[in-house]
Amino acid sequence: MGTVLAVNISDRKGERKHEVQAITLIEDHGVEHDAHGGSERQVSLLAFERIEDMRAALASLKAGDFAENITTTGLAASELAPGMRLAVGGTLLEITQIGKTCHKGCAIREQVGHCIMPLEGVFGRVIRGGTVKRGDRIEVLAP
Repeated sequence: MGTVLAVNISDRKGERKHEVQAITLIEDHGVEHDAHGGSERQVSLLAFERIEDMRAALASLKAGDFAENITTTGLAASELAPGMRLAVGGTLLEITQIGKTCHKGCAIREQVGHCIMPLEGVFGRVIRGGTVKRGDRIEVLAP
């Protein structure tokens, strides 16, 4: 079990995301009004515990700075694998990949020297849409 700590969106790819009150997940699309909607990585998640680890290098880091849509707590990428499903609030996600190739223009990578999304980022597709907000529970479902 985990918890949604923050939900975040951005208008353009390659930018930090800003926190919003709630996001709407659209089936087979991703996050409504987010630059990554419709891409192969429809929704991104990152554990806040990993962001805290990075604060030694850059104290101002916060939720959304690694361009994640959902900042979690109590849920680590090491506990997940592609094909697993997550119930997030009333929505349902299927994990499609753990980690990604970090592009050279990553703002965090330029500031800190490295980025945690290539190892710790969790990406999924929306199986059942709905609204996700801070405080929603995240449950890992048996495949």
